[in-house]
Amino acid sequence: MIAYIKGTLEARGNGFVIVESGGIGYRVFVSPAALAEMPANGEIIKIYIYMNVKEDVISLYGFSTQEEQELFLRLITVSGVGPKGALAFLSQLRPQEIILAILSDDVKTLSKAPGVGRKTAQRVILELKDKFQTAEAIGWEIEAESSQTAVSGGAKFEAIDALTALGYSRSEAAGAVNAAAADGMTTEEILKAALKKMVRI
Repeated sequence: MIAYIKGTLEARGNGFVIVESGGIGYRVFVSPAALAEMPANGEIIKIYIYMNVKEDVISLYGFSTQEEQELFLRLITVSGVGPKGALAFLSQLRPQEIILAILSDDVKTLSKAPGVGRKTAQRVILELKDKFQTAEAIGWEIEAESSQTAVSGGAKFEAIDALTALGYSRSEAAGAVNAAAADGMTTEEILKAALKKMVRI
């Protein structure tokens, strides 16, 4: 099994790149987000790999970080979500957004991924909700994110942990935080806004 490929970025196309390593050119399918982060052709890159083997074809899927790779591997465990479907989620949403949507039963956000219907989004939530911990998710930052985005994402998960410590379920806490949080808010500000929403409920 291939864990990653390190080599020269030879070319890029619609949804894929070609990386030359050891005299072999590997065609690797990537999300638009990962494609946008790639350096110029001719530069050396390291791309994490998932190898999908079928009877008549071997396909490579690539990720800019191990966090993306790990989330992809979890997504393809969901019945009805194959490699292309998992890549569709990552093409539209950052890993933290996917995790937060799963924790908060946010079918609408997950349905933004191209080709993903409401039933598939619901199935992803049902099968993966209990497989994520908020503490784990805080560390799942894409390296290319701005520091402000990273702080904002971390604050959301810290607020969720604070609410669960107060006795709310993780799903209730994630839903309230998702509805109350805005860019730039601190953990304390998110917590106060989320508590107000939960009291009204």
